[in-house]
Amino acid sequence: MVIPVSEVSARLETLTYKTILVDSTMTPMKYPRQNSNPFTMEHTDIEKANAFIIVEIIEYVPNSVVIKTIIKKTTGNITAVSFDSGEGLAEKTTAFDTFIQVIDGTAEILINGVSNVLETGQSIIIPANARNTIKANVRFKMLSTIIKSGFEDWA
Repeated sequence: MVIPVSEVSARLETLTYKTILVDSTMTPMKYPRQNSNPFTMEHTDIEKANAFIIVEIIEYVPNSVVIKTIIKKTTGNITAVSFDSGEGLAEKTTAFDTFIQVIDGTAEILINGVSNVLETGQSIIIPANARNTIKANVRFKMLSTIIKSGFEDWA
């Protein structure tokens, strides 16, 4: 079961918790999890000026969605995400365009109710303010890039 962020606080008392280490320099924090669907977020700086293989920086975890921040700035961010089969993210909107690139497996991305199935190497842009859901009918990995220019309202 996927719970929208807006409903989490109202249902907090009925959720179990999983301790997630967001950054190795931070104190572990408790985040709500739904049933057996853990959600793990990692913030690890990738060493700059050194080559790496993008698909290898994030692992699959059974029954989980794992999010690893590659770059996080006030002007935008790049994250690598792995989804185990059957997992997904709740429907949401964001104020900025989001570029999604599948780097392993097959993803189903719903944008305003329209299903888009992407294979390894394929990409899609989720428009700003569009309702979107990401589903893993089979496990997959993706990159998500958001650039916050501040000029979206002018377009």
